[in-house]
Amino acid sequence: MNKNFSFKIDAQLDSHPTNKQPLGRVGVITTPHGEIKTPAFIPVGTKATVKSVLPESIKDLDAQAVLSNAYHLYLQPGPEVVDEAGGLGSFMNWPGPTFTDSGGFQVLSLGVGYKKVIAMDSSTVQADDVMATDKDRLAHVDDDGVTFKSHLDGSMHRFTPEVSMQVQHKIGADIIFAFDECTTLLNTRNYQEKSLDRTFAWAKRCISEHEKLTLERSHRPYQALFGVVQGAQYEDLRRKAAKDLASLDFDGFGIGGALDKNKLGTIVNWVNEELPVNKPRHLLGIGEPDDLFVGVENGADTFDCVAASRVARNNAVYGLDGRFNISVSAFKRDFSPIDESCDCYTCKNYTKAYLNHLIKGKEMLSSTLLTIHNEYFIVNLVAKMRQSIIDGNFFEFKEEFLGRFYASRESN
Repeated sequence: MNKNFSFKIDAQLDSHPTNKQPLGRVGVITTPHGEIKTPAFIPVGTKATVKSVLPESIKDLDAQAVLSNAYHLYLQPGPEVVDEAGGLGSFMNWPGPTFTDSGGFQVLSLGVGYKKVIAMDSSTVQADDVMATDKDRLAHVDDDGVTFKSHLDGSMHRFTPEVSMQVQHKIGADIIFAFDECTTLLNTRNYQEKSLDRTFAWAKRCISEHEKLTLERSHRPYQALFGVVQGAQYEDLRRKAAKDLASLDFDGFGIGGALDKNKLGTIVNWVNEELPVNKPRHLLGIGEPDDLFVGVENGADTFDCVAASRVARNNAVYGLDGRFNISVSAFKRDFSPIDESCDCYTCKNYTKAYLNHLIKGKEMLSSTLLTIHNEYFIVNLVAKMRQSIIDGNFFEFKEEFLGRFYASRESN
């Protein structure tokens, strides 16, 4: 089998004077549709589009790959349509590497009514029948898979590990993820243990179906399969999950599931101490600047998150001095760009006053221009982290950037 997929490490993060050897590294993932220089941030195009932005614009802001969601593309337009188009990249006119997540996160998070927010306060009372307030259960898990109701039209569907693989093969991304059960921090320890066993059993079924489909679909480029490490906030469960998945023939690994953001670095470190060094690691759903530094330092190679585009649609932008809302009246006559030092298309061509006007006028262009800036800011922030590891000044860069970015928060 010609995989046409590889990962090589080019540099390691120097040790910090006060800490043990960090796990961060610089590398290159090679896929059938090009290379991804890591660490790298991967913009999320949930339904084969980064909301409000042309694929060409995403390429222009230096993004190396995009991630779409199997659950949403399964429901609309259907994986067969994407397959007939020649795969995800051809369908959305994106020339570079592509990712799809397994659909498990959306099936289960939407199913318990939490939408995209399942990182919670771990001190909350735990229960196994977790539901958001005033929501109806849309997903039911058993050892074979998940039965769920479409959030679009109420129709009933079922995902199993085999179905997830079939859907993702038809969508045709370069990197796909094994189907896993995504718990919340509200689930009991006993349930987390059972879920971990279930996810491991599903991982083995995913590999088997993936191997079969790869042979059947030899006319398509090879798709790399990543296993997903669960285990919530428990060290023994996280390490066990990582060891179990490392024993299987995955091309790389995703670090997912519910976690306490205050323990992000610790959890990622636990996992990456167990995973094989020579395979890439993707940290799912992480995209705020401080979290990205933590992830890179602790050995994550790629990241995805909807935050950059979502906050843009809520009129917020990233700058070197923090995140701020550009719709406030203070910017009505501010004819400077969002960030004087930024080279994105928005900052080179438009002022805060104009962007403020677009927002006040409810013009769609505001979401486009703010999203371009935010995605550029985060993509290039991680690219700078990569260069700082090469140059040997990662920790100095981290201290300088975060000190300035969060200075206004500290002073309030």
